[in-house]
Parts: sequence; C-alpha cells; structure tokens
Amino acid sequence: MGIFILRRLGVMVLTALCLTFIVFWLTNLYPNLEKLAKTQGNFRMSDEAVSSYLGDRGYLQPMPVKFGQWLGVMPGWVTEKEEGKTFGRCFDAGTPEKERPTRCGVLQGDWGFSTVFKDEVGTTVATRLALTGKLMLCVLLLMVPSALIVGVLAGMREGSKLDRSLSTFSIATTATPEYVSGVIFIAVLASSKFGLSPILAEWGWIDSKTLFLGSATSAMADANFWNFFLPVLTISLYGMGYIARMTRASMAEVMTAQYIRTARLKGVKFSDIVLKHALRNALIAPFTVIMLQIPWLLNGVVIVETLFNYKGFGWLLVQAASNNDIELLLAVSVVSVVVVLVTQLISDIGYVYLNPRIRIS
Repeated sequence: MGIFILRRLGVMVLTALCLTFIVFWLTNLYPNLEKLAKTQGNFRMSDEAVSSYLGDRGYLQPMPVKFGQWLGVMPGWVTEKEEGKTFGRCFDAGTPEKERPTRCGVLQGDWGFSTVFKDEVGTTVATRLALTGKLMLCVLLLMVPSALIVGVLAGMREGSKLDRSLSTFSIATTATPEYVSGVIFIAVLASSKFGLSPILAEWGWIDSKTLFLGSATSAMADANFWNFFLPVLTISLYGMGYIARMTRASMAEVMTAQYIRTARLKGVKFSDIVLKHALRNALIAPFTVIMLQIPWLLNGVVIVETLFNYKGFGWLLVQAASNNDIELLLAVSVVSVVVVLVTQLISDIGYVYLNPRIRIS
C-alpha cells in the first residue's frame, strides 16, 4: 500500500506540473497579454507601448523561464529604468536592495497579485474556496445519503413498481439542468407573488414573505436553512440522479449473485441480506462516482453560484476568466487540478479497502 501511494503521488506531481504548464502557456499567449496591458494601461495604447509595458514586467521572456519564475524555482525578473528606478517580480521600486528577495513564486507561497480584486491572489482564492467548501459540504451531506437510499431501494427488487418509479425520478433529476431547476425553485419557493409562499403566508404558516430566500448572498456570512437551502437543493438534485442510477445498477447486479441466492434459500431475512451481504459490495462502484463528484462540485457550481449570487470559487473562476486576470486564473486552475488528483488518489485507496481482492492482486 505504501509503495502504491508513493507511486501515485509521483504521478500526481508530474501530472500537475504538465497540466499547470499547459494552462500557463494558454493564459500567457500574446493576445491575452496584450489585452492585459491595455486593461491596466490604456485601450488606445500603441503596439510599442504595449511591448514596453509587457517587457518591463517580464511577460516577453521565454515561456519556460516565465513558468520557472512563477513556480519560484528561478530568480524573478528585474527591470532597471533610465530614471534610476529598479523594480522586479519580487519587489517594488521602493524596496531597499538588501530586502529584495531573489525568488518569489508558488513554492514560496506567493501566487501573485489580482488585477481585478486588487488583492493578493492567495488570500482571494482561500476566501472564495472556503465559501464553496461550505456549499460543497452541505451538498454532499444531502446528496450522497439520498442518492444511496434511492439507489438501494430501486436495486433491491429490480423491475418492481418502486424500481421503475425511483429510476424515473433519478433520470428526471439528472436530465434537468441546474439553471432550469434553480429558476423553478426560486419561482415556486422564493417568490412573494407566485408559488407556495403567498399561499402559506396567507394561511399564516410562515412569518416572512417567502418560504426561502432566492439569493444566497447573506449565506456567505451567516448560512441558515432559509437562505442556503435552495442552492444546496439545486446542486444536490442534479448530482443525486447519477449516483442513484449507478447504485441501483450495482445493487441489482449484486442481488443476482450466487451467494445472495444461497442466503435467501437458507431463509435469511431479506433485510439482513441487503444490509450485511449485498450493500458493501454494491457500494464499490458508487464510491468512485461519489469521489468524482467533488471536482465536479468545485468547478460545476458556476451556474448555481451565479444564479443565487453566491460569490464562491465558481464565481471567482468566471471573474478571473472574463476579466483576463492571469495570475488569478492560474491559481484557480492549479487548485482545480490538485483537487481532481487528490480525490482520485482517495478514490483508489478507498477502492482497495472496499474490495480486498484488489489488494491481493
């Protein structure tokens, strides 16, 4: 197991470097750099002024050199102006010479400066990632148990009315996009003029004007059931159907195995057969699907966060891409790559514990 984890960690580091370099190369293409220069300077800048701006800030260096400086394995660029001012990647013009660091990159904890938010990239990403982490945790707590229950109930008796009903529900939830279900939930549950809220308010069942709040902005500071349930429900329903279908298929396959038939012939209770014999083997395939939902949740919440005005990691990704914030876009991409690779490693390790035959082979 230890050798397996070390090998996977080595592959993860190599994969992360390759993917990060590809993203770095794409974001540092000259049209993007030209747009950055004109955004920070003047949209009427001449080509010579753009080249001077980019050259003074190290953007026109060879791509491997820039990548090494961004990682922090190579010394940062230094520019000396004719006016006697000296500035570089790692220090400003007013920094004393003795206090000027040589290297400043990701390895040193310096992710750069955001041109949109006018703040350190690391601080910005950490703040938004924590908000999305809170949303992801609530989604997983609702989505995973619900999906497993639906899948197990459907797979216990394949072809029954319960199976067909739950399978139809699972397909419907997966086939409905988040921007459709989110709008429906807002109209039905968060509108003071339409849906259930006016009826419940008239009957005196709710004290406020709406059953739920249609915006999750207030949930960023203080999340509660009233302002946070709709975005959680919107994401959970979309991902729940896929996990439920996978669980149902795995459960139906396990229930036809020979050892299950033997247990039923011996007179073992059906509930004991499901819980003690079938469930563990049936959860092997859904476990991988559940782990793969985490990267999807991290980057797939863009629509929901935008719809409910919840300024998390997905919203930050949109802002970085639409405003050509290169340093911020690179940091968001690296975090996404690391999350995907870590979840895959956890999935492989969990697979071994759920199925000991993999360890033996």
